[in-house]
Amino acid sequence: MKKIVLASCAIFLFSIQSEAQTKQNIYQFKVEDLSGNTFDFASLKGKKIMIVNTASKCGLTPQYKDLEAIYKEYKDKGLVIVGFPANNFASQEPGTNEEIATFCQLNYGVTFPMMDKVSVKGDDMAAIYQFLTQKSKNGLQDSTVEWNFKKYLINEKGELEKVISPKTLPTDPEVVNWIKA
Repeated sequence: MKKIVLASCAIFLFSIQSEAQTKQNIYQFKVEDLSGNTFDFASLKGKKIMIVNTASKCGLTPQYKDLEAIYKEYKDKGLVIVGFPANNFASQEPGTNEEIATFCQLNYGVTFPMMDKVSVKGDDMAAIYQFLTQKSKNGLQDSTVEWNFKKYLINEKGELEKVISPKTLPTDPEVVNWIKA
């Protein structure tokens, strides 16, 4: 009986150790911004990060206004919003990086970092979105990017902490309370 209990404990401890070793954080990622410059997530250590897949021709596109307002209000308090344009849903982000940058600036005055257009689902899913959507990598939960403007909230340790629906506004109390906490 003692051997069975000890073996069970050893297996349990090994499984916890294996999970801890496979869990990743956001700081391992380097991506390109809309201008082609390297953006290193390690430079955001100690900050809260909201990652959002964006699109210029979507019914939810006006969320850029709220994202910018939240960013302006909380950027000096440790929040960074990072936008990833994606053309995965009804071809709602057909533009080039230059066109996307112009659209965001002219229409919404976006000043938060905007990255190179990526794929957020399918066989060509960007590595950062594999991290965000796979529990085996993020340690929190599996999720699917079902539409534009899905929000992934990363804590100050670089760990995925919350996943927010595309229809939930960036100004929603659930999001604002997370920022303030």
